[in-house]
Amino acid sequence: MNYADFFKNIKTIAVVGLSDNPQRPSFQVAKFLMEKGFRVIPVNPNIDSFLGRKSYASLSEVKEKIDVVEIFRRSEFVEKIVDEAIKINAKSIWMQEGVINNEAAKKAKDAGLNVVMNMCMMKVYKRI
Repeated sequence: MNYADFFKNIKTIAVVGLSDNPQRPSFQVAKFLMEKGFRVIPVNPNIDSFLGRKSYASLSEVKEKIDVVEIFRRSEFVEKIVDEAIKINAKSIWMQEGVINNEAAKKAKDAGLNVVMNMCMMKVYKRI
């Protein structure tokens, strides 16, 4: 995958498992992406908002088009998230560092989604 093209062609990133704790990697990555001009949609039933943006309990609740579903959840929860991402017609799945689920990745690819696994979106963005 050409990551420079990938980032040029996305606008909206739903961050599943986004924490409102500034010490958590999901907070730091989402804040960075917002600062770079991406629209970040928090998806976490345990928080009300993230830096002033309403948080949703699930991807299915989000009414706007989502380009990328970025996953900050344990690997065993990824397949359900991928199923939702397919249902809402997301374009890509991005599993953060340490998040690996080959079955879910295959399911997403078979449905036509781009898949990145076990990589940090912020680190990749900074490299290009």
